Amino acid sequence: MDIWIIRNGEKLGPIHDYEARRRIQAGELASDTHAWHEGLDAWRPLCEMALFKDDMNWIQLGDLDAGPTHEEKEEEAALLAATGASPPPRPSGMVLGRRFWARWLDIHVYIAIWWLGMWATGRNIEAVFGNLWVMAGQLVPWFIAESILIHHFATTPGKWLFGLRVVNTNGTPLSLSAATVRSFRILVGGIGFGWALLAVFCQTLSFFTARRLGNALWDHAGGHRVESQPLAAWRILAAVCIFFAALQLQMAVIAPYVFKNTAEAFPFLKEELEKNPPWHLPPR
Repeated sequence: MDIWIIRNGEKLGPIHDYEARRRIQAGELASDTHAWHEGLDAWRPLCEMALFKDDMNWIQLGDLDAGPTHEEKEEEAALLAATGASPPPRPSGMVLGRRFWARWLDIHVYIAIWWLGMWATGRNIEAVFGNLWVMAGQLVPWFIAESILIHHFATTPGKWLFGLRVVNTNGTPLSLSAATVRSFRILVGGIGFGWALLAVFCQTLSFFTARRLGNALWDHAGGHRVESQPLAAWRILAAVCIFFAALQLQMAVIAPYVFKNTAEAFPFLKEELEKNPPWHLPPR
């Protein structure tokens, strides 16, 4: 279950209930910290919430932290007075669908440019396509570039089109080292180097982890968040056009070799492929 809390005069959340429980047990949340979850008609102190009843032994023993200061309590009271019984708005920070498509738009545009560069420089596309070491490191240059873009601009072309920015939880830009670590975590654990079934597994795991934590694992670990803005129709249209153009460019270069390998693996398709050959680019 998602929980929102009020701390230092600000609404924070959502965080999953097990993360709130961990913070309670670590003494990071005081018993009179106000919180809300779906189903409550108003903000309540944690000590009054049935959800955490089994975790309230620390209240009887004395809070593990000193609790909010007088100034923080005044800020909290002012926020509660302004909020009343109304629940917090659903945050737009997760926007998992947008994050997914922004990620793969960036990657596919990069891959299209990468393959086009290989073709334009006269490389042996079939040899490159069959080289496992080259293919294993194909995405590394993009994630280096992504780190630099996130550090300087807090966004990438795909994220910009989808109205997304990556910042620290306090709204400041990521340092280059933090952006690099974030990109490395995504490359390895988020998309599994882009390797077919491994990528599907990593993306699925990342989705469910993000739903539980209230944030993607790499942002949760690094203390980052993704800000989102309203998405205009022209941005969606532009993203769709660019995405399919990138796919067409990729296939124009590698489709002959993909279909050749397919024909060798499945001889019964060979005749059909010869009658209707795939995309072609002039040989170089």
